[in-house]
Amino acid sequence: MSEEVLLPEPELGEREAESSLRPRTLEEFVGQSDLKEHLSIVLEAAAGRSEPVGHLLLCGPPGLGKTTLAHVVAHEMGASIRQTSGPALERAGDLAAILTNLEDSDVLFVDETHRLPRVVEEVLYPAMEDGQLDLVIGKGPSAHTIRLDLPRFTLVGATTRAGLITGPLRSRFELIERLDLYPASDLERIVTRSAAILQVELDAGGAQEIARRARGTPRIANRLLRRVRDYAQVRAQGIIDRAVARRALEVFRVDERGLDKVDAAILDALVRRFRGGPVGLSTLAVAVGEETDTLEDVYEPYLMQIGFLARTPRGRVATPDAFAHLGVEPPPPEPNLFGAGGRGG
Repeated sequence: MSEEVLLPEPELGEREAESSLRPRTLEEFVGQSDLKEHLSIVLEAAAGRSEPVGHLLLCGPPGLGKTTLAHVVAHEMGASIRQTSGPALERAGDLAAILTNLEDSDVLFVDETHRLPRVVEEVLYPAMEDGQLDLVIGKGPSAHTIRLDLPRFTLVGATTRAGLITGPLRSRFELIERLDLYPASDLERIVTRSAAILQVELDAGGAQEIARRARGTPRIANRLLRRVRDYAQVRAQGIIDRAVARRALEVFRVDERGLDKVDAAILDALVRRFRGGPVGLSTLAVAVGEETDTLEDVYEPYLMQIGFLARTPRGRVATPDAFAHLGVEPPPPEPNLFGAGGRGG
């Protein structure tokens, strides 16, 4: 259901080092400069008034730091954080139990906020707006409503699909921010910091090689770093330079554009099996053995960002760059029904 998360103190062991990769303060958080400036302003203002920060909604693809920022907000406020997710809150009573157990100024982090059931979402409205909780006691004609006062709290919502957040819920967040994919320079700083925490010997070339294959995502960058660390420990005396990083990522089938074996399967199906498309999403999902939601939310955004895939009204289409990446000659363009000169007049 939900869990109280205690912010970890830095330790020396491997398990503690792994958990401490998450930044604990805004100063440690790399990238997202506009968002950090906005947060620093609202945090300082709230501290000056001795009030909790207003409710925050963080939007963006997975792995960019939404959960980390929720912990950062709690740490900067000196508050505890309670963590749950939209799918875990099945009934209004689930949320009511969490809200009534909050302490003053606590942070409640709800991941995948867009998946909150409507009946649960409606309980949030008075809690966010008035700090009160409406409960229905009894059933049938004898049922009546009581209103409980809640402690002051900050709701931090996170969503990968901002368009699915309902208007009434969105309007109750005081600050709505979107996290963008990270440039390679920021990912290099993140990888270098993580390597120092994990006590891995990593030079600038190795950091650059990992960063440019990390798909603009810190979570992926740290995951690749750990895999390269394993390779270096077994086959390169534990030292990661550009050549070692390149060999390791080739072993783990991550190519120079950051594409993994699923990305490669998507492009291969589009280019070789369907001759560039267009092809429907469900057909493509069956061809590569993945769920449609996984393709649409996890893989397609990056393929579109690097210009390998396009969404059209008729379906998914591979671009000329995708053909070039696979070393396949693009098919000739479809004949123009109006002749080579266009529609004519």
